[in-house]
Amino acid sequence: MADESLNFQTSLAGMKKSDWLAAIEELCDEDGYFEQLGKRHYAAFIERSPILLVTFETLQGIPALSSLAQPLGWEMMQQNGWSSLCIASNGDTWFRDRTVYGFFDRLIDDGFFDEFEQVIFYGAGPCGYAAAAFSVAAPGARVLAVQPQATLDPRMTEWDDRFKPMRREDFTSRYGYAPDMLDGATAAYVAYDPRQQLDAMHAALFTRPNTHKLRLPHMGDAIQTDLLEMEQLGPLLLAISEETLDDLGFARMMRARRTHPPYLRNLLAALDADGRETFALALARNVTSRMNAPRFARRLTAAQTDATQSDSHSDDEPSSDT
Repeated sequence: MADESLNFQTSLAGMKKSDWLAAIEELCDEDGYFEQLGKRHYAAFIERSPILLVTFETLQGIPALSSLAQPLGWEMMQQNGWSSLCIASNGDTWFRDRTVYGFFDRLIDDGFFDEFEQVIFYGAGPCGYAAAAFSVAAPGARVLAVQPQATLDPRMTEWDDRFKPMRREDFTSRYGYAPDMLDGATAAYVAYDPRQQLDAMHAALFTRPNTHKLRLPHMGDAIQTDLLEMEQLGPLLLAISEETLDDLGFARMMRARRTHPPYLRNLLAALDADGRETFALALARNVTSRMNAPRFARRLTAAQTDATQSDSHSDDEPSSDT
């Protein structure tokens, strides 16, 4: 790694893992700390304000989701001046590791979370599970979990066959069943696509008086990426922090889907699968009137061609007049 001074505008993209970890440690040195937790987990803390965002991320996901290859929480830190605690894993581990449990135990014993006026936990997928599960360490916290799993204990979720190797892990001991760990949260939000059956089944397990479902039909199985591309993850976390997130506000945020190609393609595919031709063509006309959308233009052209051929066949039929 170069000797030049690092700052939070420095791109860490393309670095080897060892150099990247060293850069993260250097950036944390002045106002926080960096700590390795066992073989596969890391904690990076930077203190800026009385609002703390705790993000669960993966070393593989960070460069894929950030142009600077920096933790997602750091963007909120830069935009809003929040403090950041990033817990990162090497691979999808669901953070089921004694060293991670021990780290949160130490934070509890030290009264770490008590030093902040507000704590928000965030994660997606396996990291969403962890955000919910470890939020119990900070009673009164707020939680945003995107497509979280409730547990991978096969006695409860044998219907989810996506992560079979993880069934060997213990999901019944410390910080285990994520929905139960939300009982002390001020509010929790679970974002998912109800048309993704397994995600919806997990979301159903999170039904609690303090848990709100953020339903995003036709968004598919990569909602975190979609929220980032639509530039709505930051506003969503900010609304949760400010306690202004309600159904109307969420609907207004999600109007960004109207110009988000992956969502529009999913919606068109769903309409076609359901045989709703009239609605599919109406969608195609609407999208092509607003955007450069070749797939939707081809859909209209194909429909017009079919209509022309149908009319031609009708004209070619012999008359029944005698």
